[in-house]
Amino acid sequence: MLLGAWIRGTTGKKIRILAVQPSNEDVVFMKELIEAGKVTTVIDKTYPLSEVPEAFGYVGEGDARGKVVITV
Repeated sequence: MLLGAWIRGTTGKKIRILAVQPSNEDVVFMKELIEAGKVTTVIDKTYPLSEVPEAFGYVGEGDARGKVVITV
């Protein structure tokens, strides 16, 4: 919630979080899609742990086209 308020205050953009409780059927369906190669992960950028503020800034700009990964 604090991150959302910070991003909204600094960029004027809103962040919405969608929380879903998947059923067993949903999990099995997703598993089958992944195993069939129909779902892929898109990693936009990778940042080291020491650059977490830069990673948050990048996400906050709204330009990320995939996941932003923090490496430890």
